[in-house]
Amino acid sequence: MQKKAIIEILHSNHQDFFELLDTMDLDAFEYSKNGKWTPGQHLAHIVSTLSPVRMAMGLPLFIIAWRVGKANRPSRTYEELVARYREKLSLGGKAPARFVPPAISLKDKQRLISQLTRLLGSLITRIERRQEQELDAYILPHPLLGKITLREMLFFTAYHVEHHRQLILRDVRE
Repeated sequence: MQKKAIIEILHSNHQDFFELLDTMDLDAFEYSKNGKWTPGQHLAHIVSTLSPVRMAMGLPLFIIAWRVGKANRPSRTYEELVARYREKLSLGGKAPARFVPPAISLKDKQRLISQLTRLLGSLITRIERRQEQELDAYILPHPLLGKITLREMLFFTAYHVEHHRQLILRDVRE
């Protein structure tokens, strides 16, 4: 998947997430089923995980190479990355403590949506500045997936928001 398609799926998946949250009133936004995260907590989690990706995509490549390294294999496809993430989750993978959100109230909803919108816009600008080959040549650390290429991190970011949208839908429907 090339940059243009990555940007499109990032935008589309986040837009679907926003649209779902827009339909939620107080009861739905703060609803927790069986101790699972509320939709507000899912939103806060997406904000907290998008922020470091946006920051990393703006780093000079020599810093990424020095701090993390360069790729020693080709990037996985979107489908391969998603399958690997799902496998890690099925083996008990969970969000690290720093990405576990506190309780979020309805009054925080618009602020978090605005923050996420700004982060996404900035991330997309940073992706547009990168060359295709750079996305496959450099790696970033992921807490569950290990070292993955920049392209794979963008695949993860696109899928991650959809994964959380599906979790919200599952919990609200049940």
